Amino acid sequence: MNNRQSGFTLIELVVVIVILAALAAIALPRYINLGTEARIASVNGVAGGLRAAVAVVQARYIANGNNAAVTVTMLDGTVVGVNAITGIPLGTAAGIGSALQAGAAATPVDGFTTSYAAPLAVTFRITPPNTANCQASYNGTTGAVTTNVTVC
Repeated sequence: MNNRQSGFTLIELVVVIVILAALAAIALPRYINLGTEARIASVNGVAGGLRAAVAVVQARYIANGNNAAVTVTMLDGTVVGVNAITGIPLGTAAGIGSALQAGAAATPVDGFTTSYAAPLAVTFRITPPNTANCQASYNGTTGAVTTNVTVC
């Protein structure tokens, strides 16, 4: 009778564990940072949407040819409040909120909380963790869009 046992030796098991630990030490930090990068990309996406909304509303305002109008009706029927001289969407729910279809201040949209503040400033903060350092801001007076992604 031949009794041979089959299996792995202790040295083989230790070598496999060491290789797996080395791979985890190299790969794991790369995956941990993806959440931060995703939040930054999301804020930059909202900022791009804001800039596009301002451009489209202002182009529609100019195309209408009435520089005294305080609203612009978009092709889908959305009414956007604008500055009567420049055609820039106002920093209100009826202005840039309608153009971006962001909803009311109390209703988070697509992971962002919208807050409207005087003078005509709108802030889109990412809901988790909803900090002031992870946001896109819109100035209803100038139409400028800024981002703050220092702590996302």
